[in-house]
Amino acid sequence: MEKLLVVLLEGSVVSIKIFCLTLLFSLPLGLPMAAARMSKNPLLSWPARVFLLVIRGTPLILQLIFVYFAPYYLFKLSYDRFTAAIVAMSINYAAYFAEIYRGGIESIPAGQYEAGKVLGFTRMQTFFRIVLPQVVKRILPATGNEVITLVKDTALAQVIGVSELFRAAQTAASREFSTMPIFVAGFFYFIMNWVVSAVFLRLEKKLNYYR
Repeated sequence: MEKLLVVLLEGSVVSIKIFCLTLLFSLPLGLPMAAARMSKNPLLSWPARVFLLVIRGTPLILQLIFVYFAPYYLFKLSYDRFTAAIVAMSINYAAYFAEIYRGGIESIPAGQYEAGKVLGFTRMQTFFRIVLPQVVKRILPATGNEVITLVKDTALAQVIGVSELFRAAQTAASREFSTMPIFVAGFFYFIMNWVVSAVFLRLEKKLNYYR
């Protein structure tokens, strides 16, 4: 049992790295995607719409395979599996975050910008000082749901050979002819999601003054 826990903990470290790096890149990447999607310039908005439709309309597992294998077959370029997993998952989640951002921004009344103008703020200052704090409050629950989903989606990295938690559990289960490693891995995922849920609940409470 001790050996099993060590193996699963090592797999958990890889899963946590995938989770953290995906969030690190996807959260900010979603902002320019949302800006392009909302742009009044069709040269920006239409490509952004098509891109978001493709990313959100195809399975993440297919995107992982494409990002890892396509560069080699098209340009004879290769890179490690872990990097491919981060690239694919960051783009995928950035697309979902972009739509969450867009919904939050468009839910703010236009009068907020007019009020900011009266106060002497530029449009950019109005967005960051008045609009953005309200947007963050409104999108927090939806963002939290996506982050929880990301914890579970780290298991998909195994499809391109990344030895994360679920792959480690499958290997241990095959070696020991037991389903126990799978159940232990499930418990690990539960703990990680419990931590994420607790963090977002705390954030929501901190932002209660924006009611």
